[in-house]
Amino acid sequence: MPRKKVSIVIPSYNEEENIRPITETVRNELVTNLPEYDFEIIIIDNNSQDNTRPIIRSLCAEDRRVKAIFNEKNFGPDNSPYYGLLQASGDCAIIITADFQDPVEMIPKLVREWEKGYTVVTAIKMQSKENKIIRFLRTIYYRLIRRISNTEIIEHFTGFGCYDKKFLDILRDLDDPVPFLRGVVAEFAGNRSSLNYVQQKRRAGKSHIRFFTLYDIAMRSFTSYTKVGLRMCTFFGFGTALVSIIIALFYLVKKLTMWNEFEFGIPVILIGMFFLGAVQLIFLGFMGEYILMINQRSMRRPLVVEHERINFDDETEAASRGQ
Repeated sequence: MPRKKVSIVIPSYNEEENIRPITETVRNELVTNLPEYDFEIIIIDNNSQDNTRPIIRSLCAEDRRVKAIFNEKNFGPDNSPYYGLLQASGDCAIIITADFQDPVEMIPKLVREWEKGYTVVTAIKMQSKENKIIRFLRTIYYRLIRRISNTEIIEHFTGFGCYDKKFLDILRDLDDPVPFLRGVVAEFAGNRSSLNYVQQKRRAGKSHIRFFTLYDIAMRSFTSYTKVGLRMCTFFGFGTALVSIIIALFYLVKKLTMWNEFEFGIPVILIGMFFLGAVQLIFLGFMGEYILMINQRSMRRPLVVEHERINFDDETEAASRGQ
């Protein structure tokens, strides 16, 4: 009976201080605690500008089980890991960050849980050593999206987890140019399990996730899995119109009954104009986000454009998995 194979996907961007330690630690974990499995380690680099790529090349030269994909440019923190998963050839694939925030010792636990027959095993951050304010804001965001979403949203799930090859086939069939892995897991992985873990601090270097990156991820989930933005515009529009009619009738009656004494007042008119103008701009922004998402999906652009790949024995077959 052939040995099962585990694929580990490690996205990287400017991780020269972490990429060798994380690769060696993952390899040692697999050899020590999962000796009955074959494995491959796929590092997908998002056009690093430091010394990350030369280090990856040396790792690939030392061990052919370490494979690399070099992107032509930076395609963002969602597209690159997603594309890396599509290249996995194992019976299951695990995606893990290069900065050691995802504990490497979770890998055997995820595999053992997957062996019970689950399609996806999600790793949930029950605690985190990140900034407490950031974690609080994340919690609020998850709960808000969960309440308004058409699909169950998994709280504090970042993508770290184990994916069966059948689920990876689902990802390939989706052919989504604007993927949101966490939403796809919640929507299509009915047979899933969860394991809890404590997220660690970065081992070295600085995080490359900025405010606008987080905002983009939030809007991607908001526009992909909720209708509330558009419905809110409609209902608020009707509500504002109703209130405006009532206020207009009130002012009309007051003016007719107290013609000389009652004045409309410029401040009231200005406040109303600025309020309605602000609301319109906010809702136009919501609608713009939905339109932007539709536009990105309709253009059918590739997830990433590869510059080079290393140690993929059958490059034609491997490349076809991502198309």
